[in-house]
Amino acid sequence: MSAERPSLPPVRLNSEAELARDALAAPLFVRAVRLARWAGPDTRVGAGGELVEAQLPAAAEHLGLPADDDGAAYASEAWRLAVDTGLLDVTDPEEDGAEGTASAGENLALLTGGSPQDVLSIWLDGLDAVHADATAPVLDDFTDLVGEDGSIDFDALDWDPEAEAEFLDGVLGNLYLLTLADNGAGEGPVPLPALAASMIVPDDMGEPTDDILEQVSEAMMRLDDQFRLLEPIGIVEYRPVDETLMVEEDEAPVDAVGGDEDDVTRYGMVKLTPLGLYGIRARMLEAGVDVPAVGDLAGKGADALLDGIAHYPESAARAEVKLWLAGFADGAVSAAAELLAAARGTDEGGPLRRLHCQQALALAGPEAEPAVRAVLGDRELGGLARVWLAERGAADVPAPPEDMIFWLAIDTIAAHLDADGELDELQGLIEGLSAQHSGFFDEVWRVDHPATADVLEAMGRLHSDKKAAKDARKAAFKARSRAGG
Repeated sequence: MSAERPSLPPVRLNSEAELARDALAAPLFVRAVRLARWAGPDTRVGAGGELVEAQLPAAAEHLGLPADDDGAAYASEAWRLAVDTGLLDVTDPEEDGAEGTASAGENLALLTGGSPQDVLSIWLDGLDAVHADATAPVLDDFTDLVGEDGSIDFDALDWDPEAEAEFLDGVLGNLYLLTLADNGAGEGPVPLPALAASMIVPDDMGEPTDDILEQVSEAMMRLDDQFRLLEPIGIVEYRPVDETLMVEEDEAPVDAVGGDEDDVTRYGMVKLTPLGLYGIRARMLEAGVDVPAVGDLAGKGADALLDGIAHYPESAARAEVKLWLAGFADGAVSAAAELLAAARGTDEGGPLRRLHCQQALALAGPEAEPAVRAVLGDRELGGLARVWLAERGAADVPAPPEDMIFWLAIDTIAAHLDADGELDELQGLIEGLSAQHSGFFDEVWRVDHPATADVLEAMGRLHSDKKAAKDARKAAFKARSRAGG
């Protein structure tokens, strides 16, 4: 069988050291660390671990924040993050009405004495905490929802925590995909209305209904609040919705979809940062999603490499191969030998493995020549070995037997059919290969390759010359009859 296609394209992540530096520089994380180092024996906390209100002005002053309600709110937010990430340990008050205390947590020392992985693990805990805050309900009067026993009446909120979290994760997943779109070309900011619409407007809907547009508008405004909360933890760069739009009678958020660029930016623009790519990927991995990253295959066998990159974009496949080759202490000869051995096989995925083997060998350098020459007589590999040697101007390359030429032609076209490349490129390949040998279709149907009939049928569909296309279809029929199918 051919390689199973990953659900998402591979991401190129920055190094853990670079990501850890980004995490330590995230504004909210910076404030949390500063408060964790500021807290001492005299710091008092409430029953829920929060900094008591009387100490918020001092905390805000330490952070260089204004001595107003906004400064107190930012300080409180940073304190909660420090507690949630283990940068602070808090002790509960011993009796009602008393106050607890705070001290440095175990994780605080890891920020300077630990590894980049330690830093990122702590930061991910912070991301989880901020994500939970972002999906929490917006409350006008929380006391109305608390029962006599202290429980919260969630039904009165008209709020489904799982649905809220799932929606935000879906938005972040779409943003992740858009960032990786077109082989990394989609790294610009995304208009907030378009992101909201991607979650609500059905794919098969033509003109959105008024009800759908209203849902998009409501979702966009909720996302505006959420991205304002998420930006300080470092996962996005966010330009908020222009608040003047809220008071302009004739403006509506959905007007931004399809509007000109200047108008669109007023409705919010969001971009995932390199740290955001790492963080969202980590959350998706935890949820069981297949989210490959360039470098995942380094250190694995050549079979895992060739199967793994089978449907990678070209630049990502090259980067993965380079990392894999760099891990070969024995040098290019042993790496090439492993690649060639893994490329063998008459299974459905064999042609694509051999195509990627040939591309990987191109990165192995001329030192791989002994391993390549060793397979010149191999029926499955001899053709690609000759191509590799010829491309490097090697001397003494034996001419291939005719049956090997035809076998390589079928194998090459089968690989490109499986790779789902551009139609024009595939058509050019088909016409080029068939033109290299007079009487191609009179002979090629005899090739003992499992894909012969399928390839000839595809040539019959795609060849622009009507006579050649007809000859290909006749050859396909002969190949099926010969195979007894």
